[in-house]
Amino acid sequence: MAGEKVHLTREKETLLITVYGKALESRRPDSLLQDRFADEAVRRIDYDFARLKVDDNLAVSLAIRAKALDDWTSAFLAMHPNAIVLHLGCGLDTRVFRIDPPPGVDWFDVDYPKVIELRRKLFPPRDHTHLIASSVTEPGWLDAVPGNRPAMIVAEGLTPYLAADEGPKLFARLVSHLAGGELVCDAYSDLGLKFVRSSPTFRATGAELHWAINDPRELEQAAPGLRLVEETSAYKPEHAARVSWFAGLIFRLWSHIPALRKVGRLLRFQF
Repeated sequence: MAGEKVHLTREKETLLITVYGKALESRRPDSLLQDRFADEAVRRIDYDFARLKVDDNLAVSLAIRAKALDDWTSAFLAMHPNAIVLHLGCGLDTRVFRIDPPPGVDWFDVDYPKVIELRRKLFPPRDHTHLIASSVTEPGWLDAVPGNRPAMIVAEGLTPYLAADEGPKLFARLVSHLAGGELVCDAYSDLGLKFVRSSPTFRATGAELHWAINDPRELEQAAPGLRLVEETSAYKPEHAARVSWFAGLIFRLWSHIPALRKVGRLLRFQF
C-alpha cells in the first residue's frame, strides 16, 4: 500500500519530529507512552524521517513530556467527566487515543487545515472527537466550542511558535470564552529557545521560534482569571536510566540548577 505523502514546511514540518519521536519511544519494551497509533501513523507516512535526525534521547524526552501532559489531562477528566478538551496545535499527536476519554467528554483537535486533512487520512474517527481546521490564533474557531462546560486546554510544543504578542492574546481569549478549567503547556525561556534552535533536528525543518516565557506569572496579567498552580520540569532524575549517560546527567542536574529549570518547564494554570 502506498504511503501517505506529506507536503509540510517549516513550523508545520516539526509535527513530524514529535510523532516520529513518540513512535520510536513506543517501540521500546519499557515504553512510557505505548503509543501504537503514533507508530502506525509513522509507518504509513511516505517521508524520509532520517533527515530529522531524531535520536533515542530526543524520542524519550518527547515521550516524557507527553506523558506528563497526559497525566494532567487524565486527572482533570477524572474529576470532570463531562468536560471539553481543547488540544491546540495538535499536529499528529494521538493524545485522544492514549487517554481514551470518558464518553461524556467532547474533544477538539485544532490545527492548520493541511494538518487536519492529514489527521483524517491517518487516524480513525472517534465519537465526540471534533477536528477544527484553523490556526489557533484565528479567533473564529472558538465559535464552535461550547463555553459552558469545564475545559481542559492542552498546548504541547506550541508556545514557542506563536508570536510573542499572539500567545498572551490567545490565552486571554480562551479564558474569556470558557466557563473555567485548566490550561497545561510546555514553555521555554530565552536560553531554552537558543538550545532548541541549535538542535540539528530543529534546523532540518527551517522553522522559527518566537515566544519565550521567562516568567510564567506574566501570563496571569495578560489573561485575567488565569492562575499558575504548578510549575515543574518534565525531566526527573528517575528518567535518567532511559537515556544516554550525558543526557541522564542533565536530567539529574535539571532540578538543582535554577538556570536549567527555567530552560524548559511544564506549566499548569487554572481559570
